[in-house]
Amino acid sequence: MHEIWALARKDLLIEARSKVVATQVVPFAMVVLILFGLALDADSRTLRDLAPGLFWVATLFAGVLTIQRSVAVETLSSTFEALRLSGAPGWKLFAGKALAVGVQLLAVEAVLALGIVVLYRSEFEDPVLVVTAAVAATIAIASAGSLYGVLAVGMGVRDTILPMLLLPIMMPVLVAATRAFGDGLGTAALDGWTWTGLLALLAIIYATVGALAYAVVIEDT
Repeated sequence: MHEIWALARKDLLIEARSKVVATQVVPFAMVVLILFGLALDADSRTLRDLAPGLFWVATLFAGVLTIQRSVAVETLSSTFEALRLSGAPGWKLFAGKALAVGVQLLAVEAVLALGIVVLYRSEFEDPVLVVTAAVAATIAIASAGSLYGVLAVGMGVRDTILPMLLLPIMMPVLVAATRAFGDGLGTAALDGWTWTGLLALLAIIYATVGALAYAVVIEDT
């Protein structure tokens, strides 16, 4: 566990110093919410109904930026070579990277949640469901993103290929998270806990595949 916490702490300290997420990713995500509202030109009721989907689209865009930043830091400092030589199991390296990305994404989601309350007049009718779904979806995004981020580096075109690799894999997460949030925000008559269960299953699948494949993928970076 020491290797996991050490790697996650390193990434979070780098972010704390650079403040890229706070000064670039979060404002970008908020601008996405504002642009959606302006483009739809809808009344407050329609925006409340659309808030779950718009929230998760903005989160996925922010997730791509966060993952690209995480990978760029390792690439510029040649850290991948050090990770390969560290002797730590690949699954621990993967868990550390995914944990750091997940923490940053949860911070972005907290701001976006405030954004949909202020901009779209959303109300959290089932906060427990909303938080549980958000955590499960975040684990899935962070797990898939951490693996595909390294894979994109190995292909030599991380900035352009990462969204093309990651977003299709995230479609099931987007659908399930939107449905769960629809119930949690009271905008759709759905069984949000069933969709949250699907999110948990996707999180387990993505995390398992990432843990098993990370050591192999990192060798090609």
